Amino acid sequence: MNFNGIDFDTYFKHYPDENGYFGPYGGAYIPDNLKKAMQEIDEAYQTIAQSRQFISELRRIRKEFQGRPTPVSHLERLSNKLGNVQLYVKREDLNHTGAHKLNHCMGEALLAKFMGKKKVIAETGAGQHGVALATAAAYFGLECDIYMGSVDIKKQAPNVARMKILGANVVEVTHGLQTLKEAVDAAFDAYSREYKDCIYCIGSVLGPHPFPMMVRDFQSVVGIEAREQFVEMTGHLPDAVVACVGGGSNAAGFFSGFLNDPVDIYGIEPLGRGPKLGDHAASLQYGTEGIMHGFKSIMLMDENGEPAPVYSVASGLDYPSSGPEHAFLRDLGRVKYDVIDDEETIDAFFTLSRTEGIIPAIESSHAVAYGIKLAQKMGKGSILINLSGRGDKDMDYVLEHYGIR
Repeated sequence: MNFNGIDFDTYFKHYPDENGYFGPYGGAYIPDNLKKAMQEIDEAYQTIAQSRQFISELRRIRKEFQGRPTPVSHLERLSNKLGNVQLYVKREDLNHTGAHKLNHCMGEALLAKFMGKKKVIAETGAGQHGVALATAAAYFGLECDIYMGSVDIKKQAPNVARMKILGANVVEVTHGLQTLKEAVDAAFDAYSREYKDCIYCIGSVLGPHPFPMMVRDFQSVVGIEAREQFVEMTGHLPDAVVACVGGGSNAAGFFSGFLNDPVDIYGIEPLGRGPKLGDHAASLQYGTEGIMHGFKSIMLMDENGEPAPVYSVASGLDYPSSGPEHAFLRDLGRVKYDVIDDEETIDAFFTLSRTEGIIPAIESSHAVAYGIKLAQKMGKGSILINLSGRGDKDMDYVLEHYGIR
C-alpha cells in the first residue's frame, strides 16, 4: 500500500532510519556522556532482535507469564444500542498487570539482562508502566527505581502499592507540576548518573533513539494479534481502528498491524477541560515542532519555547508531546488524530462498564468514547478499539471526583 509517497510494504525497514528519524522527527538529542550508552543499547537491541534465543524466550514469556494472546471481544450490547456499526475491543486489560505496558517492559528487562545491567530505571504517570517494570524486574531479579510525580502518586495509590509490593523503589517527584513530564525529567537525570550499571526503560515511544523504535517493536505484538484475531473472527478487516495517544506506545503497537491495510486509523488525544493551553495534553492537535527529553516531535510549548503545562483526567496521557512516529504518521495523513474531553471520557468509562461488564482505564476510555462517536457517524461497518488497560487503578478517583453516573 502506497500512501503519500510512502510504501507501507517496506515501511518498517526504512523507519526509523539509522539515526532514529521518522521523517523530520526523532533522533537523539542527548548529552555527550549518554551518547555511548545509547549506542550500546541500540547495538545490543539490534543484536538480540535477530537472535533466535531472545525471540524464543520472549515468546515463551508472553505465553506462559503474560497470558498472551489477549482476546478480541465483540461489544454486542453496546453495538446494538448504537445502531448497525459493530464495535470490538482488543483486550489488553487482560494482559498480566492489567495493561499493554508489560509487552515492552519484559522486552526491555530481558535486554538489560543481556547487557549485564543490575538495575532498571523508569518514569510512570498512571502507574501502569511502573507496575509493569516492577513486575519485569522481579521476574528477572533486577533492582528497580520508579520516578512518579506527587500528583500522580495521590491519584494512583493502588498502583503505587503494587509497585512497592513488587519490590520497586518509588521515588516521589515534587518539583514543577509533579506529574509525568517531571517524572521523566527526574528519571533521565538519575540515568545520566547511573547509566553504567542500569538501563532506562522508557515507558512509551518517546525519548532518544533507539527507544521509540524498540518500544514500538515490542508493542507490535498487539497489532499483529489483533489483525489475525479480527480476520479469523469476522472474515474481513475492520473499517476503522482506534487507540488513545499520550506518548503513544499502545497506539504505535496497535496501529503497526494495520498501516499497510485499507483501514482508517484514529489516534485519540486528551482534550481535558478544553483547548486553552494548560487545560489539555493534545500535542498533535495544538502543538508545534520542538525538542524535549532527547527527541524531536510535535509538542506543546509556552511563550518561551519551554514545555507547556498540560492536564488530563488520565494520568497516563498528561505529557506535553507525542512519539516522533505519531508526528510523522500525522504529517503523512496515514493516521487521523482527534480529541476527546474529560466529560466524554468519563461517560464512556461508565457506558462500557455497565453495558459490557468491562471497566476500562481512563486512558482507554478516550478511545472508547471516540469509537462510540465514530460509530454514530459511520452508520455501518466495524470498529476495533484498543482497550489498552483496565480501570481498577481509576475507580477510587472516578468515584471521588465524578460520583456514580
